[in-house]
Amino acid sequence: MASPNIINASSIVGLTTYISLSTTNESVVLSNPASSNKVLKLNNIIVANVDGTNSADITLSYRSAAAGGGTAYKLANTVAVAADSVLVALDRSSSIYMEENTSVTATASAGGDIDIICSYEVIS
Repeated sequence: MASPNIINASSIVGLTTYISLSTTNESVVLSNPASSNKVLKLNNIIVANVDGTNSADITLSYRSAAAGGGTAYKLANTVAVAADSVLVALDRSSSIYMEENTSVTATASAGGDIDIICSYEVIS
């Protein structure tokens, strides 16, 4: 696993990804494959509870391997998101760099209640 030198970046592209957690299974929010020769800088992770009545818990993990593999290190652990509300789990003041062969995953306590939006930069 190489860590590209970002001081000599030839490209920085801003992107946004999103996922609706339809089940209570752990789902990959963002993955940086091995040998991508890229660093991903996470700027924001916004968690919205779309259920108008019930609270739902969210767990976000930084994983030591791509595609949800490896060891999970918690970014947020069973944090309650009230009905019809939003949790800013990560913002620019606490941004994270994702090296090659890492990923971020999410697990909800109730399927169909949580949407996640993640903005990030691909640096190469």
